[in-house]
Amino acid sequence: MLKAAPILTINNLDVTFRTGKDRSFQAVKGASLELHKGETLALVGESGSGKSVTAMSVMQLLPKNATQYGQQSAITFEGQNLLGAGDVVMQTVRGRRIGMIFQEPMTALNPLHTIEKQISEMLRLPAAQSRARVLELLELVGLQKLTTRLGAYPHELSGGQRQRVMIAMALANNPDILIADEPTTALDVTVQAQILELMQELQEKLGMAILLITHDLTIVRKMSTHVAVMQKGEIVEQGKTDDVFASPQHAYTKRLLAAQPKGSPAPVPEGAKTIMEAADIKVHFPIRKGFFGRVADYVRAVDGVSLKIRAGETLGVVGESGSGKSTLGFALLRLLASQGTIKLDGKNIENLSGQPLRDLRADMQIVFQDPFSSLSPRMSAAEIIGEGLKIHRPNISDAERENIVITAMKDVQLDPETRHRYPHEFSGGQRQRIAIARALVLEPKFLVLDEPTSALDMSVQAEVVELLRELQKRRNLAYMFISHDLRVVKALAHHVIVLKDGKVVEEGEAAKLFAAPETAYTKALMAAAFEITAKAA
Repeated sequence: MLKAAPILTINNLDVTFRTGKDRSFQAVKGASLELHKGETLALVGESGSGKSVTAMSVMQLLPKNATQYGQQSAITFEGQNLLGAGDVVMQTVRGRRIGMIFQEPMTALNPLHTIEKQISEMLRLPAAQSRARVLELLELVGLQKLTTRLGAYPHELSGGQRQRVMIAMALANNPDILIADEPTTALDVTVQAQILELMQELQEKLGMAILLITHDLTIVRKMSTHVAVMQKGEIVEQGKTDDVFASPQHAYTKRLLAAQPKGSPAPVPEGAKTIMEAADIKVHFPIRKGFFGRVADYVRAVDGVSLKIRAGETLGVVGESGSGKSTLGFALLRLLASQGTIKLDGKNIENLSGQPLRDLRADMQIVFQDPFSSLSPRMSAAEIIGEGLKIHRPNISDAERENIVITAMKDVQLDPETRHRYPHEFSGGQRQRIAIARALVLEPKFLVLDEPTSALDMSVQAEVVELLRELQKRRNLAYMFISHDLRVVKALAHHVIVLKDGKVVEEGEAAKLFAAPETAYTKALMAAAFEITAKAA
């Protein structure tokens, strides 16, 4: 029986970016793929390997400095070549026939429009029908709580909620192909499992083909029927997922399959002093209703949390999206107003403001979840990393500052020769390393790591975990590590607290908590995280 013709074919695709007057960089080299109706093709590889560029080529969304060419190059969708197609053609394809979930929802969503408006823009329906479809889509992607907050803006949502809004937009018109670029990057493990199951159900229901781009090989094993492995712009191996996982042929594929965060952190030094201490921290956001905007209730984002973190210790903070993890971190750093007591190195800081608080900023730093939106697009990597030095160490010379920046880049395994490039010239994983270097350059005592590995492929995750452990040991740093990836938390944390609806539902030594969780909520988190891993084993 003859196999049906592919719904999407990429043939001999080359993509080159002009990076200067006489400079260029080839991101994709002779890539060829086939995607059939009802199949899931996973495109995997390390950050910067060309995965997202290939996907953006299908949608014809590459920047103006990109050139697509190649002998007999073509991107064929149902018999029509999309390579070089104009806006008129692509407007009939994008969003309608081919939907896309972008990797970084905060930059993909319009900050000036409500979630209802942004989802509605994908629909061409009367207002009443449009709202009904928006509500249906929000429930479909597990955002029932947001059905009463259609007027919310992206900045008012958690990272996971923003990603689910993106998924709702991509599914709005029941597309023939769904391009999912890291679709679960910002999601906690329980919602990740739900979203993956949802995508599979929709695929079976609609006969939809999925091009899945991910760095998480456990998801590849669970979701995909076929897999293609990219390295430095080239597809080095492809085939049925079971065959590639069972018997990888290329050395690069073997290295990817072997890479995962492992090991445990070094013991906390005996007699280590407490660096960060907090008691009964509360962050409540008012809910205003009525014409005069009177406060009707509060969102209790953080509700009575207490903790201690010693020098050389990592506190892992886990919980579902919206549980208050990031809000707690922002409160400890005095980036959000809160109630309760906060002590940094024994000094009360909850009431500090102005210059005294600014002086303490060098001792407490943060690595944000979304590296692209947290890095200025108008500054080079060297300027971003060295910006804090200009404020906190204004008397050092330009040459000294340059040397410190170079050392920081080497510490996070970035090539110092790239320091004059801008954020858009780096991959997602490289941008996150720049963010880590920016935080470490001031030699802080306390560092909040808000999903620092969520944008990284698994091989780089393992490297970054090892890097963070080594830096902690060498500099005696206190970490607050916020993550939905419990595998990474297990490899890095000494102590863990589990948050749900702003409250601590369980806490304890990491090894004991992972071995024998006590509450039903923690057990559900563990089951979701390690069931996916087990299925990929």
